[in-house]
Amino acid sequence: MALFGPSIVEESKRDKLTDYNWELLSDTNEIFDFNEAKGKVIVINFWATWCPPCIAEMPSLEALYESYNEDVVFLFVSNEEPKVIQKFINKNKYSFQFHTPKAANPKLFQVSSIPRTFIIDKSGYIVIDKTGAANWNSEGVREQLNNLIKE
Repeated sequence: MALFGPSIVEESKRDKLTDYNWELLSDTNEIFDFNEAKGKVIVINFWATWCPPCIAEMPSLEALYESYNEDVVFLFVSNEEPKVIQKFINKNKYSFQFHTPKAANPKLFQVSSIPRTFIIDKSGYIVIDKTGAANWNSEGVREQLNNLIKE
C-alpha cells in the first residue's frame, strides 16, 4: 500500500482545541492528564492492532516518534485491551508508549474511523486532521513539525 503525506488544514479552517480535560492510562498503568500537553506540539493517533491501515502507517509514525519525541507529545490511543496492544508493540519492536482512554474523548477527538491522526500546535489549533493511513515520516510532515516546534 503506497502511503502519501497528509494535507495541512488551511489556517482559516482550523479547529481550536479548548477542552484539555482528558485522562488516559499509559502502558505502564500511569494516568496521563492531557492538560500536561497544553502549550506543546501534540501528535495524537487513534488506532487498533486489528486495523490494516493503522498497521500500514505505524512504521512511519514510529520513525517520526523516534525523531521528535523530545520536542513533541505523542499519544498513541487505542480502546483495545492493554495486553493485546503490548503484544503487538513488542512483536513489531516499537518504542512508543500507548494509551487507553479513561473517560470519553474530548469533542474534537470523537473519532468514528481509524486510523485518525491529529497534529496540534502550541496554541491548540489542529494543523493536520487525517483519517486513513498516511506517511507520517514524509518531508512535509517533518517540515511542519519543525516549524511548529520553533513557534
